[in-house]
Amino acid sequence: MIDAEIDRAAERIRAGGLVVYPTETVYGLGADALDPAAIERVFEAKGRSRSKPISLAVSDLDSVDEYARRSATERAFCEQFLPGPVTVLLERREPVPDVLVSGRDRVGIRLPDHEIALELLERAGPLTATSANRSGRPSARRVADVDASIRETAVVLDGGETPGTESTVVNVATGEIPRRGTLAGEIERWLQKRT
Repeated sequence: MIDAEIDRAAERIRAGGLVVYPTETVYGLGADALDPAAIERVFEAKGRSRSKPISLAVSDLDSVDEYARRSATERAFCEQFLPGPVTVLLERREPVPDVLVSGRDRVGIRLPDHEIALELLERAGPLTATSANRSGRPSARRVADVDASIRETAVVLDGGETPGTESTVVNVATGEIPRRGTLAGEIERWLQKRT
């Protein structure tokens, strides 16, 4: 992946547009996670219900605190499992728009363990972290799997085939795992030790 492609993708994000980017799980659909209009474009592209929140991806652990509050246990969890195929539900801070979290008080935070995704995040700031598929359809493991209607409206960063297992969604505060994915068993054991 050449720098110029990532720069073009970052420019599209800054202009309020969409980017398809690879992660260590599946291909993601990225937009400026702090721009309500850009977030609306993600909902529209996916055909996703506005009642379903979208996660926020950051480029490093320090950035988490700009968008969410963490207890000592949540901080320890993040240090153990991020970056990685995990979405951590944390209490959101003021910069996180209502539309991203469907009015909820928690935001899903992702720190992908993928070089292209991290480079894009460093250049473009926090992005939406949702799979690059139409709602109800399988997640995309390859660019060719991304619905044509999404590919036509987004800058596409092709990182080859991804592993294809969704991230595990974790609410450390309640000890719940709303969605099991990669590392779910390991996360469950970690949570059990903490309660």
